[in-house]
Parts: sequence; structure tokens; C-alpha cells
Amino acid sequence: MTANEYQVTGMTCGHCEASVREEVGEIAGVTGIEVSAETGRLVVTTSGEIDDAQVLAAVEEAGYSAVRA
Repeated sequence: MTANEYQVTGMTCGHCEASVREEVGEIAGVTGIEVSAETGRLVVTTSGEIDDAQVLAAVEEAGYSAVRA
């Protein structure tokens, strides 16, 4: 298992967290997602390697921006 951490900007509440969780959860190979609007932290656990661009695109699709931490 691999864990990648990202910093997400623009999240303010639990609904924001749920939106990010839903979009990132659609990426093949994702096995776990931890997201916090309070800290802006997103940790994605995968069964193998995933492309950061996929995660960043999913976060953008949810309406936020992110960078690899």
C-alpha cells in the first residue's frame, strides 16, 4: 500500500470533505481516503501507484485545488 498526501485549498465544511472523498474515491486503485477541511489535508491510500494528476484532477472536479504535500 502507498499513501500520498496533498494540500487542498477551499474546503470549509464536512460537505466539502464529502465532495472530495467522492471524486477521489472513483480513481481505480484507491483503497482509503482521509480528508480534513480544518487542516486542508488529503491522504490517499492506494493498492499500487497512481498518478498525482489523477488525484489533482479529481479534487478540481470536486471544486477545489490541491498540490502534492
